[in-house]
Amino acid sequence: MLEEGLIVTAMGMGTVLSFLIILIVSMSLIYKVLLTINKFFPEVVVEATPVKKAAASSDEEIAIALAATKAL
Repeated sequence: MLEEGLIVTAMGMGTVLSFLIILIVSMSLIYKVLLTINKFFPEVVVEATPVKKAAASSDEEIAIALAATKAL
């Protein structure tokens, strides 16, 4: 009975190990493929312009803080 348990444990660990090896190899291949594709079709970088926020008065900030604490 102990031998059967060890065999099942070894089979399970071997399955997980083989799956992880396949996962790592496939991820590295996908990375290389994406690098190659990115050379032909580079991403367009759009710079976002910062938007200035209107300064809230201290009364509004206090009211928001009080509402948040009462909501809890």
